[in-house]
Amino acid sequence: MTKKEIVKSISDDMGLTQLKTKEIVQRTFDAIVETLVTEGRIELRNFGVFEVKKRAARRARNPRTGERVDVSAKYVVTFKPGKEMEEKVLLLEEEDARREREAAQKGAEPPQSRPEAERPRPESGNQYGSSGHQPPLNRPSGMPPSYEPPRDVPEKPSTPISPMQQPSFARDGDN
Repeated sequence: MTKKEIVKSISDDMGLTQLKTKEIVQRTFDAIVETLVTEGRIELRNFGVFEVKKRAARRARNPRTGERVDVSAKYVVTFKPGKEMEEKVLLLEEEDARREREAAQKGAEPPQSRPEAERPRPESGNQYGSSGHQPPLNRPSGMPPSYEPPRDVPEKPSTPISPMQQPSFARDGDN
C-alpha cells in the first residue's frame, strides 16, 4: 500500500477531501520523523515503537569480490511492533496454517492464502531496500535496477588486429 492509497482510504472513510487528508497524513509522518530526530524514540500505543539506534562500526565482506571492507558506525531507525499489531499478524499466520491443513486433508495442493498483491511485503530495510522487491534473477546483487547483463558480445582478441584483419562493414555493391 502506498501513501496515496492510504490517503484515498482515509478520505473515503472520513468524508474529507484527499488534499486535506494528504496534508494530515504528511504532517503525521513529519511529526514522527521530527520526534525521532530530536528525542530518538516515539511510542505509538497499539501500533509500535520507533527508535533511533547507533550501529557499531564493523568489518564486512563485499559479496561480489569477497574483499573485506570497513563499514563505519551509523544511526538506524528500528521498529518494534505493538502487541495489537503482533496479534493481528499472528491471526494471518494461523489462517494460513488452517488453510494448509484443510488442503492437506482434501489431498489437494495447499492454496495460496492471498493473491500475491495482497501479501505483506517484507519490512523496509531488508536486503533489497525499502521497496521489498527482489532483483531479477539475471541481475547480480548490488547492481542498479537499470543494469542489463551483457549480451553475447565477442571477447576482444588477446593480440592486436592488423588493419588487414579488420572486419569490413561495406555493403554489397559499395566496393
